[in-house]
Amino acid sequence: MKINHVLKALSHPIRRAIIAYLRNGSMTAGALAEKFDVSKPTMSTHFAALKEAGLITAERDGVTIHYRLNATVAEEAIGMLMGLFGTQHMPSVQEQPPAPEETENEI
Repeated sequence: MKINHVLKALSHPIRRAIIAYLRNGSMTAGALAEKFDVSKPTMSTHFAALKEAGLITAERDGVTIHYRLNATVAEEAIGMLMGLFGTQHMPSVQEQPPAPEETENEI
């Protein structure tokens, strides 16, 4: 995974929207293209950038292409960025301690 490819791929709003759609499961190239008012060659360019970054995978079924999200690459990129800023590990919601309850003395 090259962080530069990931950041460049995520720099365009249409590519971020494609990622958002794919969070709900795989979609065909045609179904994704219908969501945007751009030409087919433009969509192909966006798909290529996301594939090059490793953020999506493509599987051909005859003439239909199904795209899927590859969340592992996004997780690796987030980890690299956190390391860059000196935050090695950010606890998940499950790992965070529960919020303290208010007591009468605090009110």
